[in-house]
This record gives sequence, C-alpha cells and structure tokens, in this order.
Amino acid sequence: MRIAIDAMGGDHAPEATVEGALSAAAEWKDTDITLVGDREQIEWVLNSRALPANLSIRHASEMIDAQDEPVKAVRRKKDASMVVAGRMVREGEADAMISAGNTGALMTTGLLVVGRMEGIERPALAPMIPTIDDQGVLALDLGANMDAKPEHLAQYALMGSLYRQKVHGMASPRVGLLNVGTEAGKGNELTKLAFPLIEQLPVHFVGNVESRDVLTRNCDVLVCDGFAGNIMLKSLEGTAGAIFSLLKEKFTKSLKTKLAAALIMPELRSLKDKLDYKEHGGAPLLGLSGLVLKSHGSSDGVAVKNAVRQARTALQNQLVESISKEISRK
Repeated sequence: MRIAIDAMGGDHAPEATVEGALSAAAEWKDTDITLVGDREQIEWVLNSRALPANLSIRHASEMIDAQDEPVKAVRRKKDASMVVAGRMVREGEADAMISAGNTGALMTTGLLVVGRMEGIERPALAPMIPTIDDQGVLALDLGANMDAKPEHLAQYALMGSLYRQKVHGMASPRVGLLNVGTEAGKGNELTKLAFPLIEQLPVHFVGNVESRDVLTRNCDVLVCDGFAGNIMLKSLEGTAGAIFSLLKEKFTKSLKTKLAAALIMPELRSLKDKLDYKEHGGAPLLGLSGLVLKSHGSSDGVAVKNAVRQARTALQNQLVESISKEISRK
C-alpha cells in the first residue's frame, strides 16, 4: 500500500504530518508513505533523523493556504503539495492521499485532479461523529456540497453504508435521513423526495432521524445535505466546547470544587476523549475514483497516524472498488 501525505496541510504542518508519518511508517512496514511538500522544511523537522525504508519525501515547491480560493489555487498552483499528492493518486503512484489542509481546495483537488467516480454526481465529505457508546455515526455530506438533489442523498446513503461495512466491519449498518421529525412525510422538498429513493436501495434504511438523538447513535450512517450537516456538526462541536468551558469554570471556583475536580479528573478526561476528533483520524471524500482522506485542520501527529490507519483499512477492504461496483449496478 502506498499513501501520500500532504505534508504542508493543516495548522501544525509540517511538524504534525512528519511526526504522524514517522509513527505510521514504524508501525506498518507493509505501507510505503510519501511526505509531499517542501523538502527543506520537512528535513528541518526531521532534524537529521534517518528516514525509515518505507518513508520518502516528494518535493513540492508550493502550498495552498487556508485563505486561498479553492478552485483558483488548485488550477494555478500546479506544484502545491496537495495537488501533487492528488496527481500521485490519479497516476497510480499512490493508492491514497491524506491532507489536513483547506477543505474546499481538497474537494477541488478530488474533483479536478483525482477525478470523480463514474456514476457519482457529487462526492461527499463523511466524518465520524463521536457517540456515547464509542461506535460513532458516519455522517455525509457534512460540508463538501452546500446544495444537493434527492439523487445525491441516495448516493450518499449507499456510499456511507458500504464504508461502514468495509472499513468498520458492520454487517448491516442502519442508515438514517436527517430530518425535523421521524414521520415519513416530514421535512422539506429535498428530504421528502429523497426518502423513497433511499427506501429502494439495498441498505438498512431506518427512516427519518432527528439530530438530538445522533449522539446516542440512532443510526450508523446519517444522510444529509452539506448545508444542514455542517450546521449540525458545528453546533455539536460548539456545545461540547461550551460544556467543558463551563465545567472548568465551576471546578476552579474554590478549594472545595478544586478538590472535587481532582477526584473526578480521570472521568472528565475520558469524557473529553470520547469527543476527540484525533481518535477518528480523518473523513473520507466518498465518490472519487481514488481514496482521499481529509484530516481535521488542527490534527496532531496522533491524528495523522490514525488517518493512515484508516486509509490502510479502506485499501485492504477495497472500498473504492466496492462503491464503484455498487454504483454501476444502479
């Protein structure tokens, strides 16, 4: 397996990407990892450490910044680390690529450089939402496309179901459609038209689900358009952050509360870990002709390593080929 990592993408690049790649290369000797980016900066982070036999550097003279306009950046910066990694996937030099960089630019790279899978109209960003039982919910689309048609949601349902089967080993993942109520007739025009299309698919469709039940895993795959999905995701992240800020404030008010905090700190850390994106590694862009994973912009070395783990599992289980085969039947 050959995996290209955009070494310059993310808030903590290239330090985080280099450390994550080193850890991954040490653990999985059967995987060849290529760090794509400015060779001088990567070697500075390595600080004279020798590269393992299965880790190499591909120099790229440019990088795409967070503030860059995605389409212009991908078209103009031909030697950007993200674009070069995408080209490696398209040309068969890599089986997968990982980037923690600009989400819009990565989506554009997927579409313009890697290429869309035949039969897929809109690829989808599919991150894991942490749940109370630690199993998580795969949600798509959470921001790749702000607008969607009913046919797109049906394709998301099929791709999400296959991902949970192939990568997470779920025999019959439950697919739910994000809505304002659980009744079949609820929702806007988009969800009302998507409902019967998903019903006809070879998936375990459990109908409409509400966002308030997502953290208790009312389904295994959550289908929605990118606009509603991204709002839901940001609301969950904001709520979790606010709760931990309030807890910190309350537990540092007095000596008594500080003592109480010391007693329950392990449990609080465990709760925070449940909601930690680093454990999930990255979100796949499903519907592309090659495997592309988007890591969180704030990814550290642990998150990068877990993204490599995720990519390996998807490649071992032939995720892209399975989706392509299933879509071609429709």
